[in-house]
Amino acid sequence: MIITICGSMQFHEEMLKTKIELEALGHTIFVPSGVYDKRRNEFYAGTDEERVTVKIEHDLIREHFRYIEQSDAIFVLNYQKKGIPHYIGGNTFLEMGHAFGLGKKIYLLHPIPEMDYKTEMHAMQPVVLGGDLSKIV
Repeated sequence: MIITICGSMQFHEEMLKTKIELEALGHTIFVPSGVYDKRRNEFYAGTDEERVTVKIEHDLIREHFRYIEQSDAIFVLNYQKKGIPHYIGGNTFLEMGHAFGLGKKIYLLHPIPEMDYKTEMHAMQPVVLGGDLSKIV
């Protein structure tokens, strides 16, 4: 299966580790380009303005949408962030919506977080893996 990993770029190291684990299970994996290139990772930008600039200069949102379009599924790494267990931020929510609109399968590492848009996330019917990557089929 071809899978695009999504999530906060704060978790770029976890993305790379998960990519390796999923490839060992026989999957083809896309990750955000910022996993390999810090200049393309808004996590390393100091201010909101710098994060916006990085996203625009490298067209990161569209780049990741193109990965999703080439995939069979997305896998959201939703760890705790900003004091919110299983956090799913704005970009990742956009990616989930894009995948849903394209009819792609959506996997979450952990349950849907308690956030303002939890109803919409539930309506996308993601498969919650509970940390078990072997459940990706």
